[in-house]
Formats: sequence, C-alpha cells, structure tokens
Amino acid sequence: MYEQASNQFLALSKQAAETFIKANAIAVEGFEKLIDIQLKTIEDRVKVATDLMGQAGEVKDFDAARASFPKSVNLVKDSAEKFYATSQEVTSVLVKTGEAYGQLFKGTVEAANDSVVKATKAAKAR
Repeated sequence: MYEQASNQFLALSKQAAETFIKANAIAVEGFEKLIDIQLKTIEDRVKVATDLMGQAGEVKDFDAARASFPKSVNLVKDSAEKFYATSQEVTSVLVKTGEAYGQLFKGTVEAANDSVVKATKAAKAR
C-alpha cells in the first residue's frame, strides 16, 4: 500500500516538474519574442531620430528651420504609429503565450484527473 502511494506521489511529482519545465520554456520563448520586438523598434527609432538630429544640426537660418519642421512633425507621427504597432505586436505575443499556458495546464489537469480516476477505479476493484 505504501509502495503504491509512493509511486503515485512520484508520478505526480514528475508530472509537475515536467509541467514547470514546459511552462518555463514557454515563458522564455515569449520573453525572447518581446525583447526582439522591442529592440527592433528601438533600433529603428534611434536611427530615424539620429538622422533627423543630423539634419537639424545643419540648420543655419530661420528658413532652413522652417523647412525641417515638417520632418520633425513627421518623425513624431511615425514614432506614435510605430509605438501603437509595437504595442499591438506585444499584445499578440502575450495572448499567444497565455494561450500556450492555458493549453499546457489544461493538459496537466486532464492528466492528473485521469490518474485519479484510474486510481479510484483500481481501489474500488479490490
């Protein structure tokens, strides 16, 4: 009897450890995707801002400043649009990660439920 309980405990512990390892892998994969999205966005925005600053450094008079003003307004507009698009991408990654967690834990709960049902049936059969 003790051996059967010990074996069940070991099986459930093994299943829990495997589930935690899979959950960790899902988290790391989601984190990598988020970092990649953020780094690409930052790289793009820094490049555009640097180009604009280079052009602004060449301004020598009021007419040149007036000519560069639409470019800076366009930069702000593009940055806002890029921020919105990036936030949508991040949300998509977070939703997919959450769905993967849901599927993982759903499978775990079903497997644990099946093992309890089997153990109950085996106990009743005795």
